Amino acid sequence: MKITVRKSQVKGKVRVPPSKSQTIRGLMCAALAGGESEVIDPLICEDTDAAAEVLSKVGIQIQREKDLWRVRGGTFRAPDTDLYCGESATTLRFMTAICSLIPGRCRLVGGPSLSKRPVKSLSEALKGLGVKCYIEGETPPVTIEGDTLKGGATELPGNISSQFISALLLIAPFAEEEVSIRLTTELTSRPYVLMTLQCLKKFGINVRTESDKFMVARQTYQPTRFQVEGDWSSASYFLALGAVSEGIEIENLSSSSPQGDKVMLDFLRSMGAQVKTAGNSVTVSQAKLRAIQADLADCIDLLPTMAVLAALAEGTSEFTGVERARLKESNRVAAVREGLERMGVTVTEDRDRLTIAGLTTQRRATDGVTIIDSRDDHRIAMAFGVLGTAVGGIAINGAECVTKTFPNFWDTLKSIGGEVETYAE
Repeated sequence: MKITVRKSQVKGKVRVPPSKSQTIRGLMCAALAGGESEVIDPLICEDTDAAAEVLSKVGIQIQREKDLWRVRGGTFRAPDTDLYCGESATTLRFMTAICSLIPGRCRLVGGPSLSKRPVKSLSEALKGLGVKCYIEGETPPVTIEGDTLKGGATELPGNISSQFISALLLIAPFAEEEVSIRLTTELTSRPYVLMTLQCLKKFGINVRTESDKFMVARQTYQPTRFQVEGDWSSASYFLALGAVSEGIEIENLSSSSPQGDKVMLDFLRSMGAQVKTAGNSVTVSQAKLRAIQADLADCIDLLPTMAVLAALAEGTSEFTGVERARLKESNRVAAVREGLERMGVTVTEDRDRLTIAGLTTQRRATDGVTIIDSRDDHRIAMAFGVLGTAVGGIAINGAECVTKTFPNFWDTLKSIGGEVETYAE
């Protein structure tokens, strides 16, 4: 599907969808808890559907009701087929660890993009805990011989994916011997690990931390009611739109959220936008945006959003800590650079840095329609949707990829005045 976005006068109120990261964490913890748990206000999207489907194949019963999933956990069994995780890296990595608790053999596979994303460091760390884990090369498929978790000490780098650490923390309470996880490099995306720790605590699991270590004694998950917050990552696109429009109010956002992408508010203020918070809503109003220097290591999903804002700001912005964005659904560093350059923006790409000169200081390369390749990456498509709304003349190929995390993104954009046209490719 191709989307064409014209320059639009957007204004109004939107409600952002629930958090994908919290929904999947809630599902996994509920599956590990004996008895019935409730995941309240879960996100319904491709990634969470993948997580629920994989759990059902290993014996977990999930009853879907309106704004509520009832999960009966602790009923694991070996699957009859491969566990297909779609394009959900969170699902594949978390389930790689959880399969170590299931008697029998589990083979986890992913879609085309996920099959290129690293998982070997997690595999090696699991082996350190006694798990029989097999992988060829660096990427899926992964095969697990279950019921092999022993515990003890293991280690893994903290700068590849926080999901590796979260995966180990999920299963650590089941080990006979206390689990100690040491990070061999500095931890990036720390807020996602904090989100996991918060979810674990809600289900009765306590984790001790000490410098570069996480320590987990044997414990038992307790079933509970788990409330999913609004998603700050999904909110970032409309927060950004508010800064280049007459003003947008975004609802369903918790100001006390552990989600790292909440830092978007600080970035907007630094760029000169007017930001007001009240209860569970945030209102962002138009401003003359100025360039920013920001480290995105702990909020890497914000790179596409911040990049298009930088293109609309006066001056040259610099973003560091971007290297891991190359290992997402696409190489987001390259995708952002390529798309912005098509719009006439000067971009300098280094290994861990992206420098962007704002459009306000240069002329667009064309007054026609610029075609952007989403690379089937939801965050690239949504970010360039923001840019199209601000400057017009953008066509996005593969725009249906937003269903991964924000299925009604384009309709939501239209609801506040976005001039969006849809074409079959």
